[in-house]
Amino acid sequence: MEGFWQNFATAPVAGPPFEDRYTVAVGAQFLDLPIRPLPTPDRALASLIANQASFPVVDGLTAAMAALAQRFRPDVVVGLPTLGLAFAPGIARAIGHTNFVALGYSRKFWYRDDLSVGIRSVTSPDAAKRLYVDPLILPRLAGRRVLVVDDVASTGASLQAAATLLRNAGVNVVGAVVAMRQGRADPAQDPFPIAHVFATPRFTRRADGWWPDQG
Repeated sequence: MEGFWQNFATAPVAGPPFEDRYTVAVGAQFLDLPIRPLPTPDRALASLIANQASFPVVDGLTAAMAALAQRFRPDVVVGLPTLGLAFAPGIARAIGHTNFVALGYSRKFWYRDDLSVGIRSVTSPDAAKRLYVDPLILPRLAGRRVLVVDDVASTGASLQAAATLLRNAGVNVVGAVVAMRQGRADPAQDPFPIAHVFATPRFTRRADGWWPDQG
């Protein structure tokens, strides 16, 4: 295998315990994800980095996400930076849209502070950023059914930030689609319905390897 996220596999790896990877199903195919230790001792998660994946893997995940997107009947697809932008254009195209909307971390001089929110991620806990929506693009969102696209939903912080930002801008978010739901999910805490292609657990290190957390 030349590297993670480069090819689909024909069979899952055996486990638990797991050594360095965890396999998920994408349709009739399988994808190996690296198990990455967290700063917390003996804890880990499975990782997907979409902009390091091969085109066939991105295309396969995009097709699966586009199928899930149909249930929301969106008028506009909004992609979250950074890795949600690997999927959002293809999803929008697959469901018949001619464009999509990208949120961003980079502040342009015409952006407004009231159209931004702070955001952190589980994989970059010390990197405080702000999420922005371009005020010039708001007319494309006003009064329309908006679907948010991201790569992973873990703690839900990124999607919650997007929900707050878009709500402050008067935008109606009908749901979200992600490739991976990571860790223990509590739909009651979701800011809107979230559909996912596959789910992965958190892991705890034991003497013989990595074991999925229960519950």
